[in-house]
Amino acid sequence: MTSYSISEINDILKGELVGDTSQKIEGPEELKKANSNQITFIGSNKYLKFWADSKACAALVNNNLDIEPGDNRAFIKVKNVDLAMAKLLELFNPPPPVFDTDIHPTAVIHETAKIGNGCKIGPNCFVGKDVELGSGVILYPNVCVFDETIIGDNTVVWSGTIIRERCIIGSHCIFHTNVSIGADGFGYRPSDDGRQLVKIPQIGNVIIGHYVEIGANSCVDRAKFSSTIVGDGCKIDNLVQIAHNSIMGRSCIMAGHSGLAGSVTLGDGVIIGGSASIKDHTTIHSGATVGAGSGVMNDVEAGKTVLGYPAQDARDMLKQWVMVKRFIKSQ
Repeated sequence: MTSYSISEINDILKGELVGDTSQKIEGPEELKKANSNQITFIGSNKYLKFWADSKACAALVNNNLDIEPGDNRAFIKVKNVDLAMAKLLELFNPPPPVFDTDIHPTAVIHETAKIGNGCKIGPNCFVGKDVELGSGVILYPNVCVFDETIIGDNTVVWSGTIIRERCIIGSHCIFHTNVSIGADGFGYRPSDDGRQLVKIPQIGNVIIGHYVEIGANSCVDRAKFSSTIVGDGCKIDNLVQIAHNSIMGRSCIMAGHSGLAGSVTLGDGVIIGGSASIKDHTTIHSGATVGAGSGVMNDVEAGKTVLGYPAQDARDMLKQWVMVKRFIKSQ
């Protein structure tokens, strides 16, 4: 089992060490669940009261908090506990599943596919005609990559994911289990006689930038024409829908159960809360935030926060909620 002294951890985090502990630290844990060989974290005043009863021998603490560690216990004071914890979790992160052979004999790889150096392809994977995999790409078991798709260096694709034909994927991406990239966009129109629906062909593709992470069971649909685009550094949660011809800027965040309808445009750094839904042909400009459960029906200005259904300026919506609450109490 990997373990570190408190000073070794502080050397990595480059914080301010307060107090000391002789305990070897074997991993991180929540404040209330930690044992004497674990380190925890305190990010705000409301958690200070739990430190006295915690069994943890050490904690990462925001440097604006006023608290002493106690006997044989230590704090590492840092500017941002969340970022320091991310580094700590990397330190204790277990290794990924092992490949006994780089390319499993049950994988089906078309003779025209180009496989980069150091790629690993698991059992029952399919790699189609004219696919290009960059160096260090990992396809876990039961991944399908269809014809003419390009995947950049060091991208990791977990089991059950399907990447349809002609998609372009950047480097250092992570697709978790059962992600769908490049399925047909949802396009139908009533027939002339009004008795059935006519499917609109979706002949475009999906382009995904570098360092994008997409959570389990999320879908990015191909464009009707041109491309559905997910910009560099975007982070997408589980069970998210990104519809055809949508365009996401750089470093956007979409939380679970949220969705973009067709031809939505997000600027850079947009945050979409859980279960929020965005109407088709809507633009949400850079730095805007959409609160959880909101329904966006119109364009959102840069840097603005909107809430509610239909979504409005957050301050106006909160005032409305307060007024409704007072009205109900008065009845």
